[in-house]
Amino acid sequence: MARNAGQDGIKPSEPQDERWMLQAIVLAHKAESLGEVPVGALVVWDGKVVGKGFNHTIGLNDPTAHAEILALREAGQLLGNYRLPDCTLYVTLEPCAMCVGAMVHSRIARLVFGAVDPKTGAAGGCFNLLGLPDHNHSVLLSGRCLEQACGDLLRTFFRSRR
Repeated sequence: MARNAGQDGIKPSEPQDERWMLQAIVLAHKAESLGEVPVGALVVWDGKVVGKGFNHTIGLNDPTAHAEILALREAGQLLGNYRLPDCTLYVTLEPCAMCVGAMVHSRIARLVFGAVDPKTGAAGGCFNLLGLPDHNHSVLLSGRCLEQACGDLLRTFFRSRR
């Protein structure tokens, strides 16, 4: 079960989180420059970035090429382990069900996200897969870190597509 706090189940972000989220926003801009939905993610271990990713589903013709999945893959390769128990995943948008599943399987210690996704978010926005009690691993959840900046990036992107 996700270890949460607060009335909405999301723990406030910690002071160092903004520094990492700003780097995730830079990655989201890379996705946007390629015509991808602007979502960026990074994995931090022991104060260092060990995995980076941005949405690349269109360019790679890969429905699994979400920012989170790419960052987790890179972290696993760099650390030489598919389990990432002492790592934090930072992502500009609340993860979907696929990405939450990957986080549970990788044993990520903590998730920090920016904007809530009320349509497909699986960490409380639409539904809360992290809150299910039957998982064999719990993820500490912090959300709404630089929420306005992360949300504005997505709103601007989708407004330009309409």
